Amino acid sequence: MNLSLTQPLIAEARSGFDIATAPAARTAIASGEETQKQRVRRLAAHCNAYRGAVPKLAVGQLLSTLVPLALIVAAMFATVQTAYWATLLLAFPAAGLLVRAFIIQHDCGHGSFFASRPLNDFVGRCMSVLTMAPYGLWRREHAQHHASSGNLDRRGAGDIDTFTIAEYQALPRLEKMRYRLYRNPIFLFGFGVPFYFMVLQRLPWFHAVKPSEAWKSVMGLNLGIVAFYGPLVYAFGWSDVLWVTLPIVHIASAVGGWLFFIQHQFEEAHWDQAESWDFQVAALLGSSFYDLPKVLNWFTGNIGLHHIHHLNSMIPNYRLQSCLEASPELKAINRLTLADSLKCASLKLWDEQARRMIRFDELPAALAARTAAN
Repeated sequence: MNLSLTQPLIAEARSGFDIATAPAARTAIASGEETQKQRVRRLAAHCNAYRGAVPKLAVGQLLSTLVPLALIVAAMFATVQTAYWATLLLAFPAAGLLVRAFIIQHDCGHGSFFASRPLNDFVGRCMSVLTMAPYGLWRREHAQHHASSGNLDRRGAGDIDTFTIAEYQALPRLEKMRYRLYRNPIFLFGFGVPFYFMVLQRLPWFHAVKPSEAWKSVMGLNLGIVAFYGPLVYAFGWSDVLWVTLPIVHIASAVGGWLFFIQHQFEEAHWDQAESWDFQVAALLGSSFYDLPKVLNWFTGNIGLHHIHHLNSMIPNYRLQSCLEASPELKAINRLTLADSLKCASLKLWDEQARRMIRFDELPAALAARTAAN
């Protein structure tokens, strides 16, 4: 059986293959000679047992997200004109719940939140009115991200732009400056990601799919936003709606952007050229295990367990923790604490020779090492 899988749907369909049942694999494991691919296939088989929706858990997560979000937003409207400081404080838990709503939308896009595809699509589109991320467009872009994650020859779909050392060195000076600005965490998370969610996703251009293919999803959501916020504007006025909504969406999008960044931008990340790229190996080794405190794990829908999610995207977020707890091995792969993750903000380039992410101040040493090797 050829297990050099390069497509996520094929990989997931075959992920039930238990490498430990193969005679050659049993011998290799017993002798301590288990290969990297054998190990990944074995862990994929473990994860496969946790795929599939649990309706009771899905409904419970919906209620535990939307009910407190509605109550907090109501309190924000009650304080917006008399105690805006309280409104801003309430924006933080509201933003956390909006991130949780986005994870629900994310799971619906994968078809994992509910067993029914029409129900997934309905709930996902409802969540998109809150998250401002077009459901159909985002689902397609995110599928491309999963299909090409860690593939140096297929970057650009739903990714944080990442250049190799060679690519960066070949850039004109102005392009180097642009890349440095783009990778600045203050610019990226303070402005770039919020601008993308609030402005660029209102337009069918600037995406990884053709404008003609994005148009329906983008315009459909724009109409949904008008239908949802129109009555609020009528009841409270433009000003109140803006000063309540803007901080929630800005904080949530910045947090979401950071989560997406840290899921694939860490020193021991995994990238390969297309000819040597393997879907499951890249999924597991190119995604981090963001070991957050329990309360943050709750708000972020366990998305920090990203190595498991990429290995099998059909595991709903509410089953990821159980999958992790059943495998001490998964707990040790690419683990990042909150403190560890802050150091990753300085990583900018992929060193294709050392096979790790580096900071800009490490570039001279990396170039010197290349010169010495040649």
